[in-house]
Amino acid sequence: MAWCEECDRLVEDEELDEDGACPKCGTVLEEQERPPVPWYFKAMLVASVIYLGYRAYQGITWVVHHA
Repeated sequence: MAWCEECDRLVEDEELDEDGACPKCGTVLEEQERPPVPWYFKAMLVASVIYLGYRAYQGITWVVHHA
């Protein structure tokens, strides 16, 4: 997806002309590269999965012992 500064909106790849222009205003849009996902975001996801897995284990064992 590309951002059109003139229209101030996101333009889907399917909406672009053959030349890569915005269908609304005709401005030629460049393909923008996405920045890589930061390492600390990945680390936070891993930590969250481990924590939630541990809490699920605690909840299941609590239910088993108290049921």
